[in-house]
Amino acid sequence: MDKGKRQELNWNTVTKRLPKHLHKFIVKQPYEFYTAQNQAVWRYVMRLNTNYLPKVAHSYYLEGITKTGISIDRIPEMEGMNRILKDIGWAAVSVDGFIPPNAFMEFQAYNVLVIASDIRTIDHIAYTPAPDIIHEAAGHAPIIANPEYAEYLRRFGEIGSKAISSTKDYELYEAVRKVSILKEDPNTGKPEIEEALKVLNDIQNNMGELSEMAQIRNLHWWTVEYGLIGELTNPRIYGAGLLSSIGESELCLKEGVVKLPFTIDAANVSFDITKQQPQLFVTPDFAYLSYVLEKFANKMALRTGGLSGVEKLIQSKNIGTIELSTGIQISGMFSNVISNEGKAIYIQTKGESALASRDKELIGHGTDYHAAGFGSPIGKLEGINLAIEDMSPRDLEIYGIYEGKRTTLLFEGGVKVEGHIITGKRDLRGKIILISFQDCTVSHNTNILFKPEWGIYDMTIGKEIISAYAGPADVESYHDLYKVSTVKTHKTKYSDTELNLHKYYQEVRDMRENKMVDFELLSRITNELKDKFSKDWLLPLEIYELVYTFNDPLKEVVYTHLTNLKSDKNYNKLISDGMQLVTKQELIM
Repeated sequence: MDKGKRQELNWNTVTKRLPKHLHKFIVKQPYEFYTAQNQAVWRYVMRLNTNYLPKVAHSYYLEGITKTGISIDRIPEMEGMNRILKDIGWAAVSVDGFIPPNAFMEFQAYNVLVIASDIRTIDHIAYTPAPDIIHEAAGHAPIIANPEYAEYLRRFGEIGSKAISSTKDYELYEAVRKVSILKEDPNTGKPEIEEALKVLNDIQNNMGELSEMAQIRNLHWWTVEYGLIGELTNPRIYGAGLLSSIGESELCLKEGVVKLPFTIDAANVSFDITKQQPQLFVTPDFAYLSYVLEKFANKMALRTGGLSGVEKLIQSKNIGTIELSTGIQISGMFSNVISNEGKAIYIQTKGESALASRDKELIGHGTDYHAAGFGSPIGKLEGINLAIEDMSPRDLEIYGIYEGKRTTLLFEGGVKVEGHIITGKRDLRGKIILISFQDCTVSHNTNILFKPEWGIYDMTIGKEIISAYAGPADVESYHDLYKVSTVKTHKTKYSDTELNLHKYYQEVRDMRENKMVDFELLSRITNELKDKFSKDWLLPLEIYELVYTFNDPLKEVVYTHLTNLKSDKNYNKLISDGMQLVTKQELIM
């Protein structure tokens, strides 16, 4: 992202902390492209939600709407939301639809909500498979006003961004993104959607063993997106997917949807974004969410390390990091591991790699220096019980490990390092973490791992791998971590007829905002709707709202028109709920 673009986005104190590799996903909110119909869709959903959800949602929902600066009457602007969000330590950025799971989680770790800039069409007003500003702003944002939940969300992002993916995970992400885009676009043909769904189903049915990222996405789905809280027999809604869907928020609490106690087992329950969920999980409180999250994290390579951790990174074919017992961290795309008796004894990366300590890149050991990859033995020396990292200066001298000495180091498992020691690095506590060799040969049995002509050999020190996770140790080591999908969200192209309809929406909106009702104009618009836009139900509803308190013949005309539209089962409930709002009747969902 260039400097001009960064300034245009009006970054605040929270978003300024974001690492550069996340900047590529941020787009300017296209507020000028929201039509008056888009604004009416937002208003309809929000009025319905704020009327109904207090009866079924977590108590913080309504309070959160106020605290996060979300308007009921108009689509929120990012700048306005951010001015208020900063008071609770959060921020929001606009993105183009779904972004890769690791990136999504990383934003969350920095207390930043990613908000899809598009808004659902009127045809998907009750539910959309695509992320949109209703889902993000009206679903996610209000609940973060609860400090306990906000910390869970941040911590989830922190842990989730370290989850190791498989190559299948990215294929699934791209397939889901494509389906969501196509289904939301009113101009997409049925054959194209069916083909995309077939690809998605094929991937979903052939995922194999769930990766860490797949499992933590499941936990995210069943909590952050579709979570229920409270008693199993009488839960309340806190998940954003339910809060933002007027269809699912009604259906989810009915007996047809199975309610299960939330446990770590939810990590193994996959979901289908294109269908209504057959079961939901209920947490007793927000504190329990954090308990389960930490329990899951204890099983991740992030905390277990070892040979299996490296193998997961190799399978992922993405940038990852291992941390050794000395605290030194190796980041790169891991390509090979040599093991002995269930332990990793040599690791190898390919391409740009970097070394770090305490999440800070070691000076002189960035991706420029290690551009061709990095390899190093792990473990103790053969026949010596004392690990190199635990040796005193006297011990190091005894075993021939000091500057200016040509030495041969044979590690358990058979890795041999022969070369001239030129220098070493210690951490702040004085523990040796790196030794550099000249004229060095590294081998394992008959396999040559490093040749003298390749230059300086840097050997990391550590008797075991204590952690393995996705992404680099130092977020500044890599500037191009995630791929931005080449499949972009479709910008709806409107016909002249549709633009005329949007003009009518704007005229009605202006009347409401200016508190001036022009009955003559409303009569003309109503006739035009009946004649040319006979399927549009939302604008007649807005007109009915304007004229309801007046004793004018137009009121009966609009009422009759809406009643006729209700004969279509697709609109019946939407219109009925809207008319109940107008007449100030309690919604019965």
